[in-house]
Amino acid sequence: MPSQSLQKEFAKLVGQDNVMTQESDLHAYSYDSAVLDQVSPAVVVRPTNSQALGAVVKLCNDNGLKLTVRGAGTNLSGGTIPHAGGVVCLTTALDKILEINEDDLYAVVQPGVVTAKFAAQVASKGLLYPPDPGSQAVSTLGGNVAENAGGLRALKYGVTKDYVMGIDFFDVNGDLVRSGSRTVKCVTGYNLAGLMIASEGTLGVFEKLILKLVPPPLAIKSMMAEFDNVEAASQTVSSIIAAKIVPATLEFMDNFTIRTVENFRGAGLNTEAAAMLLIEVDGHPAQVEDDAAQVADICKKQGAVKVKVAEDAQERAAVWQARRDALPALARVRPTTVLEDATVPRSKIPDMMQALKRIAQEFELTIGTFGHAGDGNLHPTILTDKRDLKEWERVEKAIDVIFDEALALGGTLSGEHGIGLAKAKYMHLEHGTAAIEYSRRLKSVMDPKDILNPGKMLGPLLA
Repeated sequence: MPSQSLQKEFAKLVGQDNVMTQESDLHAYSYDSAVLDQVSPAVVVRPTNSQALGAVVKLCNDNGLKLTVRGAGTNLSGGTIPHAGGVVCLTTALDKILEINEDDLYAVVQPGVVTAKFAAQVASKGLLYPPDPGSQAVSTLGGNVAENAGGLRALKYGVTKDYVMGIDFFDVNGDLVRSGSRTVKCVTGYNLAGLMIASEGTLGVFEKLILKLVPPPLAIKSMMAEFDNVEAASQTVSSIIAAKIVPATLEFMDNFTIRTVENFRGAGLNTEAAAMLLIEVDGHPAQVEDDAAQVADICKKQGAVKVKVAEDAQERAAVWQARRDALPALARVRPTTVLEDATVPRSKIPDMMQALKRIAQEFELTIGTFGHAGDGNLHPTILTDKRDLKEWERVEKAIDVIFDEALALGGTLSGEHGIGLAKAKYMHLEHGTAAIEYSRRLKSVMDPKDILNPGKMLGPLLA
């Protein structure tokens, strides 16, 4: 825990108004969006410039203080839950868009820039930043990179890592390390920027990000397909991809989620549908028309009882608002919402949906499932009450089985939510102990005092 003298040192670096030590202030930074126990830090600091950020990192390392960097705290795996008695460093004041280069199609930003704000600024220049995590209205770009966030457009456009050209970051000594470049190609030295992506704050502290931009599509068409059984909807996903069509988005909602969203928003959804696919194709206008017609035809051949094509921007917005309402609508049903992101090869989606149905029945749980079906990234959402200890025990067992099923189908523990604290215990099941020990050795060299977000992803360092 930082002494009084160290707290004064923090105040010298960031200003007294940007140092928080009161219990009421610390509580707000003791948790994130994961369903895990809260842990209060000893102090929260908020640097307002890059020099102060580097100095905070160095001060923590010099004094062996555990450091957790935090943006908006929207992550879902415990990645920003602090170490007891440690330091939380907020990046929310480092929120400047430093450059949007329209000639070379890149932007330079500080880590605290809000994702949606950045995307809107880019769009005003006639360009597109494709990553669109569900939390984009509040999440920050630094957090997106640290977690390698995905989103609805990931099927066609990829995830955050596909748009990172470079990262400048502070090492534990407070030295600024520059990686990547503003050029399309760069193969100078180790891929340090790639190492930082999805590192969850365990290897360095971001100071600046260089992000790739792309031209926006000339045309977009959205549609909603309703099915009277889940298997047909699941199989349709594979059939669309097998037809060599890659939609910009291909989303899934089961009946429970449909009914919950309709009750929440009153969007006019068919609550009798067993499942629904929300699909968007984009690109050249002629290609969009052809792809949309083919997708609609595939849906009907696979058993869709109705395919509704959005006629204008208002209807298109309504389609995607319904999808974005899935999580907030489900979260209102019970006191505790456990959102997972087990991801499987898309050809295995029908098998995973069958497994989720079986797991819900076996453990007597309510599970609403939605997600990015086009890339196999499903979000089984368990609605429960953590205060009911018997039910919570069943929830924990069900989560174990969900991951077992996903891995058995050739899938992964996380498509976009990261590992953090919540999934660290499962890592050996996917990657084996050799990969974990290799990663631990790497961290021990880059962070010998283990101050950077300790215990996340890999668990504590071995003695």
